[in-house]
Amino acid sequence: MGYRKAEEILPVEIIELIQQYVDGANIYIPRKQENRQEWGANTSYKCELQSRNASIYRDYLSGISEGDLAKTYYLSEKSIQRIIRQEKSLHVG
Repeated sequence: MGYRKAEEILPVEIIELIQQYVDGANIYIPRKQENRQEWGANTSYKCELQSRNASIYRDYLSGISEGDLAKTYYLSEKSIQRIIRQEKSLHVG
């Protein structure tokens, strides 16, 4: 998300109205509810995390300890435990 200058997109009257509430501060204007997207919708990062988590779970099932998984994937043991718990719930029908 990049910043855009208010002067380039808003009428002067609206800028002056906003300045009554926040003068010179950065503000975030949220998207309309109907335009919102799920986290990771614009990148492949969500898929990469899902793939990584599936690999962690496969490694765990093959007998690799949580401590070794934490070192291998550069995560805390708590994170590994959370991922294993989540993956286990996905695979239990």
